[in-house]
Amino acid sequence: MHSFISFHKTSKDMELPEFFTNPFDYRPHPYCVQAAEQLQEKLGEPDSESKGKMYGVLIVKNKSGELGFLSAYSGNEQSQFSDIPFVPQVFEITNPNGFFRKGEAELNQMNEAIHKAEHSEEYKQLLEDLKAEKEQAEILVNQAKLALKQAKKERKAKRKQAEQEAEHEHILEQLIRESQREKSQFNQIKRACKQKVEAAKAKLDAYQKEVNELKQARKKRSAQLQQQIFDSYLFLNAEGSVKSASDIFRETDAKVPPAGAGDCCAPKLMQYAYQNELEPIAVAEFWWGKSPKKEIRKHAYFYPACKSKCEPILGHMLKGLKLEKTAKTVKKLQIEVLYEDDAIAIIHKPSGLLSVPGKEEKESVYSQAKTIYPQAEEPLIVHRLDMATSGIMLIAKTKTAHEILQKQFLDKSIQKRYVAILDAIVPHEEGSIKLPLRVDLEDRPRQLVCFEYGKEAFTKWKVVERSIHQSKVHFYPITGRTHQLRVHAAHADGLNTAIVGDELYGQKAERLLLHAEEIRFVHPTTNKAMTYVCPAKFDLEKD
Repeated sequence: MHSFISFHKTSKDMELPEFFTNPFDYRPHPYCVQAAEQLQEKLGEPDSESKGKMYGVLIVKNKSGELGFLSAYSGNEQSQFSDIPFVPQVFEITNPNGFFRKGEAELNQMNEAIHKAEHSEEYKQLLEDLKAEKEQAEILVNQAKLALKQAKKERKAKRKQAEQEAEHEHILEQLIRESQREKSQFNQIKRACKQKVEAAKAKLDAYQKEVNELKQARKKRSAQLQQQIFDSYLFLNAEGSVKSASDIFRETDAKVPPAGAGDCCAPKLMQYAYQNELEPIAVAEFWWGKSPKKEIRKHAYFYPACKSKCEPILGHMLKGLKLEKTAKTVKKLQIEVLYEDDAIAIIHKPSGLLSVPGKEEKESVYSQAKTIYPQAEEPLIVHRLDMATSGIMLIAKTKTAHEILQKQFLDKSIQKRYVAILDAIVPHEEGSIKLPLRVDLEDRPRQLVCFEYGKEAFTKWKVVERSIHQSKVHFYPITGRTHQLRVHAAHADGLNTAIVGDELYGQKAERLLLHAEEIRFVHPTTNKAMTYVCPAKFDLEKD
């Protein structure tokens, strides 16, 4: 088992976990941290310009009871570290003698044939011929129209003059025949021009039909090849059953596996363990190197497995293992009413409570407000806070109050101040961040910085205090995008340091240290300016 690595050192005080790591919600077990450090030592410090990558470690026990770990990297390209025994791909898509490379070669040939056909001299000539025939037809028809118009004008003058002559009727008959003859000639010119244009178009259409048939053949072959790939990714689980990527994703809303499904760290690690009769103990993945431009990935930070690619696959692969359950607060999270009158209520939302009901979790600010104020008119919720964020929220008791407050949010006249503890020192005192955001379609609910499709996101900020290794910051969001403050804090083009406890963009802790501390608005019925402050219950760590 070439990929099994025994630990360089072990700790007698370190206990093995009772349950296997939940790959989507975990803190890395000490054994995973130790394995990651050994792997990172082999990887060496990354080049500042080189693209970063996700790596993973899986703690396993072999039949002899020896404890060790497996390592993997995300992707299907060949690793540059030939001396590190990474586990192999689930399906060796890069095998030069495999069906994928042969199919890829076929597609490349088809692409070349299509490119050649679309850029050939023959195709250019056919396009030019059609263009020339259309232009010539337009000229001839316009000339004929002008001639017809002029002849009509002349006949009108002759008709008027003929009224004074004896052979009036005979002249009128001649003029009618002349008009009919000229119209017939005009129609002949139009038909001749149309026939020439249609003949040129028919030649072009015949050529384009051949090109389209090539494209359809390529599309069909590409679909066949992709399906063959999906069918070839066969995943084991702890119960010994096997499922292909096609079968796994057929049971999901997506129906079809996304590109790269099965090439992430966790599926590779689990597959190798099952194939080699190794007992999986704990898993962890970390980013090593430069962060991508859109995503937020911090060097050496641990991250959960991705949702779109890994969640369906691991849902199958983890069957038969005793899985660590997501930690849930035993104590019921309850909103606290800070102020209320006939029109509104100001409440404090605790971290961990949804603003509105989710697909699975119904308990929320909305459900609790509805219980507290059963006579209040829907929809109650004026704005939202992330589940992990605590702080002030406004509740509208009447539809009129809701409409007025909503308008204030839309015209950005409501002012909010958040307080956050950042996981590093912010060197500057204050500033602003403009980074447009959109959802990461492959890993919801993560957000991406995207200048092409993202929505405008604008935040002002100010450092209010620092410790040796943390910064306390006030955020003033001008827009209200999902995860705006979290992304603007963590992104390299923002403050480049995540909020403490941000499991999506930083490192997991007891909670996210982000709190909506102050709100300023105009009361919907009294029209008086109101300011309400609810101090955060967290602060900088003591030095």
